[in-house]
Amino acid sequence: VQLQASGGGLVQAGASLRLSCAASGRTFSNNAMGWFRQAPGKEREFVAAIDWNGRVTYYVDSVKGRFTISRDNAKNTVFLQMNGLKPEDTAVYYCAAARYSDTYRSTGSGSYNYWGRGTQVTVSS
Repeated sequence: VQLQASGGGLVQAGASLRLSCAASGRTFSNNAMGWFRQAPGKEREFVAAIDWNGRVTYYVDSVKGRFTISRDNAKNTVFLQMNGLKPEDTAVYYCAAARYSDTYRSTGSGSYNYWGRGTQVTVSS
């Protein structure tokens, strides 16, 4: 089972990036999916989660209104559209598959049992 995140890069403040996370080895269409990030010297933090059918999403306050999580179960892929990027968004971004199907139980890292390798997002001021 593999989760492969891609789409990171170096951008200027205010720019947009779209991260993708493709799953292989099994389907996660019944699992909530999430994005986390870890900045240098900081703990990994929750960013966004989406329930199994894409109807319910949840975001950390710092990205609300700027980031949008979505999924395409037919392609076993989850996305994170990031607009209005800020230097404080700089981090390695990880996608993960939750143990549960809903977002209510999927905001902590302990709720996830499959993790991707991460993709670097760097936002310059």
